[in-house]
Amino acid sequence: MTYKDSFSLSWKNVRSNKLRTAITVIIMALGIFALILIITAIKAASNSLTSSFSTMGANAFSIRYKDRNVNFGGDRDNRTTKSSKSALKQKKSNNGIPISYDEARLFKERYNFPGAIVGIALRGPGGVVVNTNTKKTNPEINIYGGDENYLELNGYKIAYGRNFTNTEIQSGSNVCILGNGVASRLFPDNVAKAVDAIVNVDHLPYRVIAVLEDKGSSAFFNTSKVVITSYNNLRRLYSLQSASYNLAVMVSDMKLMNGATGEAIGIFRPIRKLEVKDDDNFYIDKSDSIAESLLTNLGFLEKGTIGIAFITLIGAAIGLMNIMLVAVNERTKEIGLTKALGGTKKDIRSQFLFESILISLMGAVAGILAGILLGNLVAILLHTGFVVPWGWVISAIFVCTLVGLVSGLYPAYKASKLDPIVALRYE
Repeated sequence: MTYKDSFSLSWKNVRSNKLRTAITVIIMALGIFALILIITAIKAASNSLTSSFSTMGANAFSIRYKDRNVNFGGDRDNRTTKSSKSALKQKKSNNGIPISYDEARLFKERYNFPGAIVGIALRGPGGVVVNTNTKKTNPEINIYGGDENYLELNGYKIAYGRNFTNTEIQSGSNVCILGNGVASRLFPDNVAKAVDAIVNVDHLPYRVIAVLEDKGSSAFFNTSKVVITSYNNLRRLYSLQSASYNLAVMVSDMKLMNGATGEAIGIFRPIRKLEVKDDDNFYIDKSDSIAESLLTNLGFLEKGTIGIAFITLIGAAIGLMNIMLVAVNERTKEIGLTKALGGTKKDIRSQFLFESILISLMGAVAGILAGILLGNLVAILLHTGFVVPWGWVISAIFVCTLVGLVSGLYPAYKASKLDPIVALRYE
């Protein structure tokens, strides 16, 4: 008997016991389903996080007056300890003092790192309405103030129009740049018509000088539903005395990042009036640091899911072994007949091992397909592309093959050891 014959006979036996096979496949599929579902959802969230927070390139960093502590999952006591230490350090270094306009302006004037560009930004009101005489947006638009380098530092490109001029920035005139989502809502026929049009932003008239290209959105930040004006305009029109200015720096080469951040610290400390013995009361924030922080915490969920899948697979392996032992008892006469017709122990072992592996792989395929499909519901909600965790898919197939092999070894060995005469007389 060839391996092809053994495989064909195994497949026939699997198909002939549909109910038993289906139950075993479902048990096997549950563990793989849970694993692939969570991993797919995590990868979708990871893509969305990277898109949301890594708006600047890898060769950029920002200066903030306080740390961005983003943490979920992990060790609660550890987080509490870190939080206490951070609070103590914050109190000691007089942290929590916002970066003022004068400090931001002085930093931009004094920072002369070769090939670097510096931008000043200020966050304005959120959830505002932008309208023309005939159209208006929902109250979901965010206003940001920047300078001539704001667009480049935040990964925006102009689709129509031009950037701010130095005069417009210094005077704080009522000019703005619309995100693609805002322009599409106000000028649905042709977004290019937005340029030079007058729109009301939070009940204040602005002249539109540009429309941005759509660079995509996520569940965490919609980059198209924004209005960008100059930071001096926000200073002039809104009460933002307690607001902190953000500084952003981009260097020409990623290899220069350490030198650029070191010089930024050296320049900003005197501006913040820090003594040599004082700790920094500001933070250097790499462009993708918050995304990395969140992704690290997602790892705890991934590890927990692996544990759940492992426990489920152990139960599935035990169940599969029992099913195969029942199959040996049910087909004792068939085994005796096969041996009487010249079938060897190897043929019998191959038949039962193939059957066990087939059932296990069917469970793996069912679990993988269900996990990917349901996991990508998260990708749809987060507006990311279709995600397939190929590494985990291949690992799941390999593990299930191994589980099927291990579960079928003892039943196959037991079947191959049957005496053909005794087996033929078995009732």
